[in-house]
Amino acid sequence: MFTVHLAVTWFIVGLIWVVQLIVYPQFLRVGAADFRAYHFSHCLRIGFMIVPLVLLEAGSAAWLLYEGLRSMPFLISLGMIPLIGLSTAFWQAPMHTQLMQGRRDDVIRRLILTNWVRTLAWTARGVLLLVVVH
Repeated sequence: MFTVHLAVTWFIVGLIWVVQLIVYPQFLRVGAADFRAYHFSHCLRIGFMIVPLVLLEAGSAAWLLYEGLRSMPFLISLGMIPLIGLSTAFWQAPMHTQLMQGRRDDVIRRLILTNWVRTLAWTARGVLLLVVVH
């Protein structure tokens, strides 16, 4: 199960870096007339991808805890999960809701800036899980 957890986490790490460095900055290049449809499509498609991955990541983490994995790097990595969830709930999700109304460069820039919390937290999770392996 640890292999599944590690693989899912690192898949999400790759995905969040693509979103951070490519997808969100591209929002600034989409014209105002096309932005609402573009953004809606992004949210729908990324949701279909990320929700099952996050559920699998959380479920496999819970299973590993149940099975007795208690190494310090693993436990610290688990602390990143609520941080990621809170960042999503209180920063990114409300900004995406605002962007559903249309392009706002100030909101896009805040989205890019605040998404560093999730990007770095998921990256830290991945690194900590690699420490568990070694």
